[in-house]
This record gives sequence, structure tokens and C-alpha cells, in this order.
Amino acid sequence: QVQLVESGGGLVQAGGSLRLSCAVSGRTVRRYTMGWFRQAPGKEREFVAAINWSSGLTYYVDSVKGRFTISRNNAQNTLYLQMNSLISKDTAVYYCAAGEGRTATPDRRVQYDYWGQGTQVTVSS
Repeated sequence: QVQLVESGGGLVQAGGSLRLSCAVSGRTVRRYTMGWFRQAPGKEREFVAAINWSSGLTYYVDSVKGRFTISRNNAQNTLYLQMNSLISKDTAVYYCAAGEGRTATPDRRVQYDYWGQGTQVTVSS
């Protein structure tokens, strides 16, 4: 079992920054793909970014490229999402997810076995 706990969400003005954290516990995730998804009110949960824990290879949805950065800290077993130049469309609940093994489709929800409870990000315009 893998436990994921997100933190770092909040209210920020457009153009501002936030850093989300996801504390990972339980099984080692060295061979996992870790992802961030988000869900806005009335919309489906969508892929934001992913990282292969061992290789560090990253993936992003086009709408956040150049603004968001996914990273991980091996020593602290923590996943991060640095979000810069936030816009109102980034408002959503952000979820951390873990999927065993590498995947060619890290943007698909079915690739992930474990999910956190989510953290709210609200961007005011």
C-alpha cells in the first residue's frame, strides 16, 4: 500500500505561485510513476504532470508547460508541483497519484493505483 497526502494548496492571485507537496509513505515508490491531476467543479479529473521516480523523466499537459514543474525528493520521499504564473483556469482540487512501473501513457487515470485526498487551489483574477 502507498499513502499519499497533499498539502500546499490555497488562495492566490492570478500571476502568483504555489508549491504543492505530496508526502509519500508505505511501499517504496522507486519504480513508480507519480502524477498530479486536477478536477475543477463540474469537470472531469484531468492530467497535469507526471514523473518517473527513478529516471526523473517528466511529462506535462500542454496548458501548463513552461509554468509548472514536477519534481521529487528521494531523501524526503516527497513529490512536488511548483506552479508559477497561475491563471483562473488553474483553479481546481489537485490530486497526487502513484502508479506502479513505467508507463507510456502517464496522462491516463487508469495507470494510477493510489490517490491522495486532494488539495484546493483557487486563483483569483
